Amino acid sequence: MLSSGDVVLARVQFTDTLEIKKRPALVLFEEFDNVVVAGITSNLKMKGIPLSKKEGAIKDSVIKLNYIFTISKAMVYKILFHLSKEKKAIVFNELTKRLGALKV
Repeated sequence: MLSSGDVVLARVQFTDTLEIKKRPALVLFEEFDNVVVAGITSNLKMKGIPLSKKEGAIKDSVIKLNYIFTISKAMVYKILFHLSKEKKAIVFNELTKRLGALKV
């Protein structure tokens, strides 16, 4: 079973093409064999939350909270590593800020 904060290698589709590639992604949550993830890129020019090699990434990378999508659990190849409590808190706080406009 996948856990929130797992960084996985998964098959993901890019937003600008129909191409599907193996890419790292951050598990936000899993429900009924569907996994909601945030994309991770090694393009450090992109906005997002930094993720370093010291934290477990293969390359210095960025967690892209503007690229959240759902994949089937079957599309996950393996778990690469798990985020620290501190990094999970940063992700949570950023998501909460962005979703604040939904608050009634």
